[in-house]
Amino acid sequence: MKTRTKNFLHYLALALWIGFIVIAAQLLVALIVTFFVGKSASNPIWTTIIIAISFSLALFLTIKLPTKLNRKLQTDREELGLANLPTWTDLGLAPIGLIASLVVSTAISALFSLFSWYNATQAQNVGFSNLGSSADKIAAFFALVVVAPIVEEILFRGWLYGKLRNHLSFLPAALLVSLLFGILHGQLNVGITVCVMSLIMCGLREITGTVYSGIFLHMLKNALGFYFLFFMIQSF
Repeated sequence: MKTRTKNFLHYLALALWIGFIVIAAQLLVALIVTFFVGKSASNPIWTTIIIAISFSLALFLTIKLPTKLNRKLQTDREELGLANLPTWTDLGLAPIGLIASLVVSTAISALFSLFSWYNATQAQNVGFSNLGSSADKIAAFFALVVVAPIVEEILFRGWLYGKLRNHLSFLPAALLVSLLFGILHGQLNVGITVCVMSLIMCGLREITGTVYSGIFLHMLKNALGFYFLFFMIQSF
């Protein structure tokens, strides 16, 4: 019983650690940039810089800092899901996984829509609004479709899932990673979508042994969302 409790606390600590680091890095970088540049920090270029720096900081602190505290938390490319180069299989599985995640999350969202307190159409706050110039759109695209998917996959389906999978079977490891990933997005409707997507990306890592397929899937999903938010809606 004591061993199970100790193991549970260990897994929970890993999840809480990465959640804390991601949030703290974003807040810290945003405060520093806002202090130096003032209101300009809200424009798309500076928002992109904040996202890029905060994700880089979160990645560094998540992977490097724990090893300074406990050598058992050292990691390698295989545990991060980066041992090999991307393959055509990784690329081909991404759209299949995306379609599956959209179908399942849509079905779950439809069930939740039976409750009055659930808002299926609540817009996601992605940190960008009113992208006027081409430079603004390129900056936002880089942040949301390139940087975020790469870093989030290395952090969640890479580091965290890799650590948990060393001690847990697939389902509990995938569920813990995916629930945390959904909670960190801060909205129930978005959380359902990304939680389902995370479960599928954990499955893709099991199949391929890497996070590359998950990165491609994540990029596709964010690219669709980017088009819908900043091109399709604004054209009406």
